Amino acid sequence: MDLTTSYLGLKLKSPLVAGASPLSRDLGKLRQLEDSGAAAVVFHSLFEEQILFDSEQANRSLDEGTYSFAEYTTYYPDVPGFRIGPEAYLDHIRKAKASLSIPIIASLNAFSAGSWISYAKLCQEAGADAVELNMYWLSSEIGLGCDTVEKFYHDVVAEVVRQVSIPVAIKLSPFFSSLPDLIQGLSRVGAKGCVLFNRFYQPDIDTEVRDYVPHLRLSTSDDLLLPLRWIAILYQRVTTDLALSSGAHTTDDVVKSLMAGATVTMLVSEILQHGPGRFGAIRKELEAWLEEHEYDSLSTLRGSVSLKATANTAALEHSNYVKVLSTYHV
Repeated sequence: MDLTTSYLGLKLKSPLVAGASPLSRDLGKLRQLEDSGAAAVVFHSLFEEQILFDSEQANRSLDEGTYSFAEYTTYYPDVPGFRIGPEAYLDHIRKAKASLSIPIIASLNAFSAGSWISYAKLCQEAGADAVELNMYWLSSEIGLGCDTVEKFYHDVVAEVVRQVSIPVAIKLSPFFSSLPDLIQGLSRVGAKGCVLFNRFYQPDIDTEVRDYVPHLRLSTSDDLLLPLRWIAILYQRVTTDLALSSGAHTTDDVVKSLMAGATVTMLVSEILQHGPGRFGAIRKELEAWLEEHEYDSLSTLRGSVSLKATANTAALEHSNYVKVLSTYHV
């Protein structure tokens, strides 16, 4: 069964990619991911804040509580591992590149434009085969229009693309007024792929102390529906590769993502819960499914139920909303 896939111009053995997770921090776990069948691995994120922490002045400003981030500085972990600085991240890329044969995609997590952008080139020099930008800029200002927000994304991606020769992907949230136009604009400035979607870990409220607390919940297959729908809408209507992230747990989830038009499916929560061996199991089940349904490669499966390919376009548009609500009975 031919599962080979091209993502960001990188030739992969399959469409199964290990998304950004803590597993990539350990070289032994990285080897397990490769041995189990992960076709590529996205490293855990190097945060913009970590790069700023590398500066003594930034550390002093944070300690004084005067550094103006989008979140409270008290949310940043006051642990040595966070303040080591980015050199350890680059060294880990070097070691992983020497140990693995699958592509390594560095992940830079940022919320502003600044000096952190130069680390994209440093990741390339360390051996990364591509860079994934995990952009999370939460615009909370009244009067800051969508054009300004989207221009910020375009400008940051364009600057990163100028600094590197390896492909650049951007991981987005679903919270934009027109995703197709935004993504096509990102393609024009050089983005080779879009990862849909970034899962935001919204803060909860502790009612006893009357304050916000961090809250993390791993995904379930129910979370697949939002990226599945948007990938089906975007397939062959934008010129970037499309990676599905969030909600892929089972072989059926992977098949759905490919039918919608995903170039690759990124697995994270399933691997965190059940270990790297899930890659091997899902790959075998995917091969069996394709053989059972008489597919000889992924090319005929990919995008087969996208907006472009399906006659049931109403299912992806407003009519689905009307149908769902009108057919529910108490």
